[in-house]
Amino acid sequence: MTRPGRAMRLAAMVSLPVLPLAWFIALQDHAPWMAAAYLVYLVLVIGVPGTLFWRRLTGGTGWFTVDAALGTAFGLAVEALIYPIGRYFDIPLAALVMPALAMGVFRAIPKRAVPVKHTPWWAMAGVMVAVGVVAAWFVRVGSQLIPIDGPAALRSDSDAARNLALAGELTHHFPPELPYASGRPLTSHFAVYDHLASAHWITSVELDVLTHRMAPFAFLLLTVLGAAAVGVVLTGRAVAAPIAAGLTVAAGDFTAWPWAVDSRLFNDSPFSMGQFSHPSQAFSTVLMLPLIAVTALLLRRKPTQTRAQVTALLVAAGILIAALSATKASALPVYAVGLAAAWVYLTVRAGRPNLRALALGAGVAGWYGFMFLVVLRGKRSNVEFQPAKTFRHMMDVMTQQHTTAALVAIAVIVALGWLLPAAGAVLIRRRVPRDPMVVLMLVSLISSVVAAGLLYDGGQTQVFFARSGFIYGVLLATWGLGSLDRKQYYVAAPALLIGAAAISWGRYRSDDSCTTANCFAQPLVVALVIALIGAGVLVLSRRLKRQLWAVVGVGVALGMTVSPTLESLDEFATTPLTAYESIAPGGIEAARFIRRNSGPNDLIATNIHCRQAGVDRCLTGSYWLAGYAERRVLVEGWAYTQRVDDSYSADEKVQGAFWNPERRRLNDEAFTAPTREVLETLRTQYGVQWLLADERVGTPPELLERLTQLRFHYGTVRVYQLFPVPTPTPQAPQTPGGSPSQPPGGTPSRTPVS
Repeated sequence: MTRPGRAMRLAAMVSLPVLPLAWFIALQDHAPWMAAAYLVYLVLVIGVPGTLFWRRLTGGTGWFTVDAALGTAFGLAVEALIYPIGRYFDIPLAALVMPALAMGVFRAIPKRAVPVKHTPWWAMAGVMVAVGVVAAWFVRVGSQLIPIDGPAALRSDSDAARNLALAGELTHHFPPELPYASGRPLTSHFAVYDHLASAHWITSVELDVLTHRMAPFAFLLLTVLGAAAVGVVLTGRAVAAPIAAGLTVAAGDFTAWPWAVDSRLFNDSPFSMGQFSHPSQAFSTVLMLPLIAVTALLLRRKPTQTRAQVTALLVAAGILIAALSATKASALPVYAVGLAAAWVYLTVRAGRPNLRALALGAGVAGWYGFMFLVVLRGKRSNVEFQPAKTFRHMMDVMTQQHTTAALVAIAVIVALGWLLPAAGAVLIRRRVPRDPMVVLMLVSLISSVVAAGLLYDGGQTQVFFARSGFIYGVLLATWGLGSLDRKQYYVAAPALLIGAAAISWGRYRSDDSCTTANCFAQPLVVALVIALIGAGVLVLSRRLKRQLWAVVGVGVALGMTVSPTLESLDEFATTPLTAYESIAPGGIEAARFIRRNSGPNDLIATNIHCRQAGVDRCLTGSYWLAGYAERRVLVEGWAYTQRVDDSYSADEKVQGAFWNPERRRLNDEAFTAPTREVLETLRTQYGVQWLLADERVGTPPELLERLTQLRFHYGTVRVYQLFPVPTPTPQAPQTPGGSPSQPPGGTPSRTPVS
């Protein structure tokens, strides 16, 4: 290695401490050992083995930093597939075999001769600046969105409680069931909860800290680093790394207009609540990045690639596709549409079917079909074909307007915001002839927006198609800007600033609430006029040649995505708490008491079914008991499609009947009219060992305490334990027995009220 090369590598490595420093600063509210334990786990169990897997299966990219970022994401995919197998055979620490497995693959597959490429110090430093922004945002906003302690923790939204419940279920069981309504299989995607459960077992960090703090922050960092790495793969230039990292942090859509800020769901930035409160969406973005890189390595055919090397690439792609199929329903369809377009493009250009794209497509179809038929058990999706209803819903939520003109204006503005990052495709310079990756990513982005506009679900899950397509827009913009010559950046930089200033000024032209249809389109028109004037001034003042006009236009367009996203970080920085205590006072402590004194197969019965206790119209969306206790609950909640703030109109259907009326009747009678027969039926027929009663729902009868054993009473919550009915004998009285969770030393003692 030459002396300048060593100096550049040393300078690049000097900036790497920003990562651990940002990690510990962002997680400063938690015990240092927790942050250290998860970081060590992520590096040694996931990152290092994943990088070894990646470099041997794909041959590597030549950039170590690129391989390390993509390899860590690949390691998460491997972990997501290994953990369920280990959990099924009662080996929850199965992920610890990954280092040994990676070493075996590393020794078995010969190393490929790939030219070593060094990451310039300025590229590494630029990425680290984006990492610092992520850490600062997390300290200021992200760590406050979902409270995990104090009085605010009792008012969390239903998404947070459900995520915790599913993580607890995968921690102790596979195949999983609905933990908050035991007896039914879990028919939803669960791969992200494999990671949370595996990390919980190996690090001993509390599950709520992992679910609401450490894993979301890690996914944000891996999204930034992964996008930077894929940008380098697509362009072959190190300059793409800081561009991709910066766009991942700053670029987005138009949803931060004053009349749109009430709907956080429609913001697609990685820092939106949609990404943060839906770990499966964030996890799918992390896994999609190495899949895009593998796809590029496969479809960009190299004459020197052997059949064995192509097979290894297909194996790597298959692992990522398998993990993605179990992560998020919207991720693979968006990728598949782009892949199909790339296959058609390559087939037409070559005059024969492209077998590599065909093999990838077969893998997508096979794993998606397996997931649908075996894991989801053929469950019908709630998403329906209802064109433009997504935009009608936005119109209903955002404004009081219900006119065709308002609907068209909203649809155009939102769709344009989703598609605007694709402007970077204008500047793309292809690395290889007939490069199909431009086609793949452009069609994937467009298809995600089309799907969000044509499909509809009452829970707004169709918007996740557009959110899945966001990363394709970032990469297209990165590829375009990363293709510029050095002198052209002196033109692109002011153009980006002009676009940001134009859209920022346009926002001030929009009223907080719309009273006329013109208020939707007028601010955007103002922004466009300012952008055109600014671009014209830039062209004329610097006497730019016609070849640079496209650079100015694309720079202005991409700059217009920055200001709304930065504004949305401030607009959406408030915690989405309920106006009431959705978790019973003392409930978290009671759930953890049950967890400490029970076995993983113990079952809980509760009188809590509603998000809000003591209301006439009940939203049966309570999941917190299953989450904090990490135990299955006989009947807790069974409705999920609802708004975060639990608001609903008078004619809106807020719940359906529980699917097993007899089970619910027995469950509720245990807290309203308990008898020995009812309690014995719950214990022997259903396996209930614990009862948790919330006094806000109803004061438990005194008879319940005589028929069971009161073990815990704090706040408004009481915990009872069921034991077999003692058989009368002439011998001396014996202590109750038969429960796997009976404490040593005889009869369970009561826990006094604090």
